[in-house]
Amino acid sequence: MINYPRNCPRSLTQLTAWVGMASCCGAGRAWHSQNVVIFDDLQAEQDRLQVILEGLDEAQWASPSGAAGWAVTDVVLHLAQSEEAVLASATGASLAFHPGSGATLDEVMDQLVRAEPAPPARVFGRWRTARQAALAALRAADPQRPLSWVQAPLKPATLATTRLAEHWTHGLDITGPLGISFPDTARLSHIAWLAHRSLPYAFALVGDHPHQVFCELTAPNGATRWHYGPDDADSAITGPAGAFCRVAAQRLPPGQSGLRTVGPYGAAALHVLRTYAV
Repeated sequence: MINYPRNCPRSLTQLTAWVGMASCCGAGRAWHSQNVVIFDDLQAEQDRLQVILEGLDEAQWASPSGAAGWAVTDVVLHLAQSEEAVLASATGASLAFHPGSGATLDEVMDQLVRAEPAPPARVFGRWRTARQAALAALRAADPQRPLSWVQAPLKPATLATTRLAEHWTHGLDITGPLGISFPDTARLSHIAWLAHRSLPYAFALVGDHPHQVFCELTAPNGATRWHYGPDDADSAITGPAGAFCRVAAQRLPPGQSGLRTVGPYGAAALHVLRTYAV
C-alpha cells in the first residue's frame, strides 16, 4: 500500500519553463530517439491504465483515490479533461484551464472536475477517446515547435513526458487504495528525467538558488543505473528510481523513501523534488 502524504496534489497537469526544451535525459537509453520512444512509452503507460480501468466495478469507480478529495471517477475525468487540453494545444485551439482570480491550478482543476460529473462508463469513454486523439496529435506535431500549455510552451516530446508522469502518478492514486498491482517499469526513466530537470524550479519555489545535484538511480530491473546531472557535482541522490519518482510526485515522503543523499544540497534537493508545478 502506498503511503500518501496528506497534502498530495490532485492535479499534476502543469509543468513550467524550467523543463525547457532539453532533448536528452542521459539515462542510458534514447529518451527522445526521433521523438518515438517517449510517445510509445506514453501509449504503453496509458494502455496499462486502460486495462486496469476496464476491470473496475461500480464500487471501485466510486471509491476514494489517493488524490485528496477525488474518487477514482474524478481522477479519470481529470485525465480526460487534461488530454482534451493537450489535443486543443496541438491543434491550435485555446486551452480550457488557466489559473486566475487567485485560484491555484489545483483549485482550477478541481472546479473543472466538479463542473462535469458523469457516470463511470461515460468518463472512461471520454478519457479513452481523448487520450488516443491527443497522442496522435502529439505524434503528428512539429517536434521543434513548442505547444502552448498552461503557463509555458513545451515541445511535443516534453509535453508527452509530462503526460506520462501524470498518468503514472494517477495510476498510483487509483491502484494503491484498491490494492491493485502496479509494478514499476523502465518508463520511469522519463519521469526521473523530468523531476531532475525541474530541480531549478523546485529550488526557486522555496527561495533558493539552483544547485547542481547528481542522481544515480537504480532501474526497476535492479541492474541498470540511470544517471542525471553532472557526475562531478558535490551533491547527489542515489537509490531506487521508483522511490525517487514517488517522492517527486509527492506520493512518498522523502524520509520514508530509502533514498540516500550526500553533499550540501542533496537532502534539500530531495525535499523540494517535484514533477509538477504550483
